[in-house]
Amino acid sequence: MRPDQLAELRIPSDPRVAPDGRVAFVVTEVDLAEDRYVRTIWLWDGHRARRLTRGPGDTAPRWSPDGRRLAFLRADDGVAQVAVLSLEGGEAETITDFALGVDELAWSPDGGRIAVVATTWTDEWDGLDAAERRRRPRRIDRLPYRADGRGWTHDRRRHLWVVYPDRTEDPLLVTPGDFDESQPAWSPDGSELAFVSARHATRGLDPGNQVWTVPAIGGEPTARVEVGIWSHPSYDPAGRLHVLGIPDPDRHPDVAPLWRLDDDGVPVCLTGHLDRSHVPFVPPIAPAGPRWLDDGAAFLTVEDRGTIGVLHLDADGEVTRIVDGPRVVTGIDPLPDGRGAAMVVTTPTRPGELWWWSPDGERRLTRLNDDVVAEALLVEPRPFTIEHDDGVVVDGWAYLPPGDDPVPILLNVHGGPATQYGYGFFDEFQVYVEAGYGVVATNPRGSSGYGSAWMRAVVGRWTEERPPDLVDLLAAVDAAADAFDRLDPERVGVMGGSYGGFATVRLLAADHRFRSAVAERGLYSWTSFAGTSDIGAWFDRAYLRMDPVEGWATRWAASPLAVAHRVETPTLVLHSEEDWRCPIEQAEQLFALFVKKGLETAFLRFPGEGHELSRGGSPRHRIERFEAILDWHARHLR
Repeated sequence: MRPDQLAELRIPSDPRVAPDGRVAFVVTEVDLAEDRYVRTIWLWDGHRARRLTRGPGDTAPRWSPDGRRLAFLRADDGVAQVAVLSLEGGEAETITDFALGVDELAWSPDGGRIAVVATTWTDEWDGLDAAERRRRPRRIDRLPYRADGRGWTHDRRRHLWVVYPDRTEDPLLVTPGDFDESQPAWSPDGSELAFVSARHATRGLDPGNQVWTVPAIGGEPTARVEVGIWSHPSYDPAGRLHVLGIPDPDRHPDVAPLWRLDDDGVPVCLTGHLDRSHVPFVPPIAPAGPRWLDDGAAFLTVEDRGTIGVLHLDADGEVTRIVDGPRVVTGIDPLPDGRGAAMVVTTPTRPGELWWWSPDGERRLTRLNDDVVAEALLVEPRPFTIEHDDGVVVDGWAYLPPGDDPVPILLNVHGGPATQYGYGFFDEFQVYVEAGYGVVATNPRGSSGYGSAWMRAVVGRWTEERPPDLVDLLAAVDAAADAFDRLDPERVGVMGGSYGGFATVRLLAADHRFRSAVAERGLYSWTSFAGTSDIGAWFDRAYLRMDPVEGWATRWAASPLAVAHRVETPTLVLHSEEDWRCPIEQAEQLFALFVKKGLETAFLRFPGEGHELSRGGSPRHRIERFEAILDWHARHLR
């Protein structure tokens, strides 16, 4: 696959099934001439899939309970509002006008109301024009005060509102106050809403939050569970509240099973025995809660050893895997009776397509990417394992170009670290294979998809000379070269973003076998990250287990910058200027050290981009990024 073929991909997401079996879903395409993405709502009507809305910023389709109307988010001017389209004819009508837009929406069970999460200015900043907002000094009294992908957050709040599709009543603010809310869910009788909000004294200093309920007409919210790390509240048909998450806010990272919240406030774990998580956080995979059926059963996605499959959880708590195999399900929504479900499925050689699942089998409903699949060079991964002397076994995959000639090794390190590589479509690997590299990927200790102990194996270990993840990554190069004769162990490059950038510099300092490196959007100094990142107030304590006020020696000892003087490999440093997850000061420090050391290096800065450049940055920037990476590796590995 060539970098420019990004513009040929059509990526489906967020499938939603109407009561009669029709499926609404989002398709994202690239408009390279305008350097933008075009997102439209499509409809599969039982016979064919067709574009339903014009875009360019239509997302989040949600059926009314009777299936006659479709609500969605429309962002014509970059600010999303709720639009409602009658499937019986006519144009979509925009029904909201919030200053900073709407992020989420959910129909009430009777179809007469829609709960939304809308962002509005705080009193101090409301009514100011754009010039005055740019000029005014910012008085900040809390952490965090900005977020990656969103920018400043101290001057606005995300609140829960109820709006009316027929616009007969004004929008109702359900949750006023100095807090933010998200993820609304209606009770079956429509009398209350559940939502997620951090309102505890140490909010912002830890990843904790709570699930709350509030009368749908407004009132005092009630906390339904103690502070933990919770997401995706939902009600089963009997009105019992469920949530995904981790009950201990100091337990990040960990698997996030499904819990039932009984009236006594004590959560009951329903899927903890699986030792797997239901909330993958890698775009375009949308973290999804349970999809409830009329009989009290539910469909749930599950991460497992490089795959994402689907589970059926019956009303008695029995779990059956109904979708598995070497693939990744990025979204699923069933009929209320469970006799069918729409899902978006991706494999290493097939960008996402819409599929229909039933107890009798599966069938593909769309062929959005047939042309690019036919034209591009797309190769299947070849699995291998890394077997350590202590019995630890690590999964790995090699992507090899066609032919028999020796090829350079390009070790890729994923972000997170609590994410996973595996059996989904990943344009990065296919681009590097097209360029003639043997791509090696692995899920070292610290990754998700392998259970709690695996995910937490790196916690408190990064001050060590060779922590478990570093051992696994170095061993992956050797194991891949042993398994596949074409991989040339004398020509090895390494690259990674976020945690992958962090790991890349640590690998370069620990082992000088690498001839080329790209360190991207990485965390290089825990010392400054603690004060500049949007998660810096708690992420260091989660992984380093140090005192948040006095733990500076531990922060520095775990920093790649502390050992970067040992690096001898030519290294391209790549970063986005509006990255608030790993702010660009991280890359500035690393690049400055490399220049002072006399290392062959370059610094590529992307204006206007955030942490998600490689996945969601502007199309031109994504292509230019690929070209820069390929040029760097070609100069040192070819």
